[in-house]
Amino acid sequence: MCGRYAASRRPEDLVEIFEIQKWEPEETLEPDYNVAPTKEVFAVLDRVVKDADDPRPVRQLRKLKWGLVPSWAKTPEGGARMINARAETVHEKPSYHRAFATRRCILPADGYYEWVTGTQERELEVEGKKKRPRKQPYFVTPADGSVFAMAGLYEFWRDRTLPDDHPRAWWVTCSVITTEAETTPLAVPPEEGPRALADIHPRMPLMLTPDRWDAWLDPSRTDTEDLRGLLAPPSPGLMRAFPVSTAVSNVRNNGPELLNELVAPEEGTLF
Repeated sequence: MCGRYAASRRPEDLVEIFEIQKWEPEETLEPDYNVAPTKEVFAVLDRVVKDADDPRPVRQLRKLKWGLVPSWAKTPEGGARMINARAETVHEKPSYHRAFATRRCILPADGYYEWVTGTQERELEVEGKKKRPRKQPYFVTPADGSVFAMAGLYEFWRDRTLPDDHPRAWWVTCSVITTEAETTPLAVPPEEGPRALADIHPRMPLMLTPDRWDAWLDPSRTDTEDLRGLLAPPSPGLMRAFPVSTAVSNVRNNGPELLNELVAPEEGTLF
């Protein structure tokens, strides 16, 4: 799954990386090293600009809320639970299938966090000596330092309790698509700890390599079977993972120090 990630790149950098054609500077977001559900995040999408003379889609950098609210939902309350969509079923789930057909986006990140319960902690839990085992967070990121382009969906939801001209009348929300975690060795295997992403968690965000960006963002591609072909995981061995401070477990902590690599997992959380 993807329940927390880091996104520290400046919008100006994202504009260059993704060849953005439209971005409103007032939609700037500060670097966020601990992105949690319901937060506002940057998304890259191709969409026709309203009232523009050119009918062709324009690549845009937009600010969306993480946690998808389907257009037919009566309230937005379920958005916090809909942060992930499974690649295997996204084409058929009522909450996602319409967005999958025409409203796909890329959510740029540095990488994502995932938590592992250490062996010693699990043993204590089994023995009944510990009810809440301590978990070691890992940060998963492209080994070459490139942007982690997560496949995503976005959706519009109208708040009928507000007038049309109200700035919050429309919500634009998003979800990260996840897939089965890789079982092949990491690009930089650690001396100790997980050797593959599947050792950390059975799911992972679906990363899109640059050769798939245009096809994924193209709103004219609506054939479900054709689109499902874009959900294939990238080549293995592109990612590395390393332990980081348990400070990231508290959403109130937010700073570049959260990405500092630990020499080894923290005491009591050994893999």
